[in-house]
Amino acid sequence: MEQKVYRTELTPLSFLERSALIFPDKTAVIHGERSYTYQEMAERVYRLASRLRALGLQKHERVAFLCPNTPALLEAHYAIPAAGGILVAINNRLSSPEIGFILQHSGSKYLFVDHEFFPLIEALNLEQLTQIIRIDDSGAPEDPYEQFLAAGTPEPVKSWLEDEEETISINYTSGTTGNPKGVMYTYRGAYLNALSEVIESGLNSSSIYLWTLPMFHCNGWCFTWGVTAVGATHVCLRKVDPSHIWELFESEKITHYNGAPTVHIFLAHHPKAHRLEQQITVTIAGAPPSPTLLAQLKQLNMRPIHVYGLTETYGPYTVCEWHEEWASLPQEEQARLLARQGQGYVTAERARVVDPNMQDVAWDGATMGEVIMRGNNVAKGYYENPEATARSFEGGWFHSGDIGVWHADSYIELRDRAKDVIISGGENISTIEVEQTLVQHPAVLECAVVAIPDETWGNAPRHL
Repeated sequence: MEQKVYRTELTPLSFLERSALIFPDKTAVIHGERSYTYQEMAERVYRLASRLRALGLQKHERVAFLCPNTPALLEAHYAIPAAGGILVAINNRLSSPEIGFILQHSGSKYLFVDHEFFPLIEALNLEQLTQIIRIDDSGAPEDPYEQFLAAGTPEPVKSWLEDEEETISINYTSGTTGNPKGVMYTYRGAYLNALSEVIESGLNSSSIYLWTLPMFHCNGWCFTWGVTAVGATHVCLRKVDPSHIWELFESEKITHYNGAPTVHIFLAHHPKAHRLEQQITVTIAGAPPSPTLLAQLKQLNMRPIHVYGLTETYGPYTVCEWHEEWASLPQEEQARLLARQGQGYVTAERARVVDPNMQDVAWDGATMGEVIMRGNNVAKGYYENPEATARSFEGGWFHSGDIGVWHADSYIELRDRAKDVIISGGENISTIEVEQTLVQHPAVLECAVVAIPDETWGNAPRHL
């Protein structure tokens, strides 16, 4: 194939190469008492990649990791694709049978397991695996993972990447019914989404990012690559401990962290919570945050960025971009506007809200329809599941299954999951709207609204 001077394949691995070149002595990773510079991080990544190559890893073979947010899992996001493999970062909150299914379905050849989660695999049939590597997460020479790295070489391995649309990772969704589906991310999609995260969250080389969001979740919303892209610092975290996090905010001078509303609620209501001297940018997604929570975060000197997406969209796909004119509005109104899901990222197409015939609903903030997306920030399908891929991508768009409305300013706002809308007496009731009303009461910290059978209305809402 003729070499094109004007094109190279997009790959997030280039982010580490660049930061190791430009910021070799800058701190890349902090994990407790340990830290690594960008040069050291790159060498560890290359050791892992070369070791897997030496053991016979073939192009596109799957390598699974079952870990908390430790340096090993961060390194895997670079080393596995550098070696030519496909990363399968497994949700460590799953049961043993679910983990077993993912290992079998993905056909993973290698499995790296943190010591904390070894009991989850002890009863599984792992005959298809070539090797299991234990990670003690000590950084000591006797740690099996460190021994594995020591057997590799610190020089880059020759890239096998030919097309940026090749699969870089498979992320398994946890559905409420049936087995998890493996969502395939491409090098191109991961690269572009990572850059969008940089843009939307305002990351730069002075940023210090705290890993409160699981790296196994949509590859950490691609922040695993985005933080590195600008030479910022990763602060790893084995578990979400609000007390410890409040200490890290100040001891490590944290500038950014991400999480679902529950994580932010824990932090906002912790006894150590106080207004910060240095503002922290907090990206919030996973479930629609209440205006009440957004207002509380701002009072703590946290700048909330509200984003929305799914595993099938590399994590965040839309962002509720702030408008300067909102600053003159009452705090309650600001929070209400910020609670909307907004519109597509810089690298994404406009999200749509459509009726069952795929026609746009009215931009009136009231007519409900399904949120659909397509483009750079949509995964290329489900691994070994063409039927599910065809269903989700019907009509050339990804069907989210989320129900929302479209406002006159082009911003979308979620009302519910399609399966969660409560139909009572023939009327649709949005559980999100009821929940957001309830949490306005000072005695309510968090709530969930579900449907229960009702003799008169068929269904009726009930809060938990």
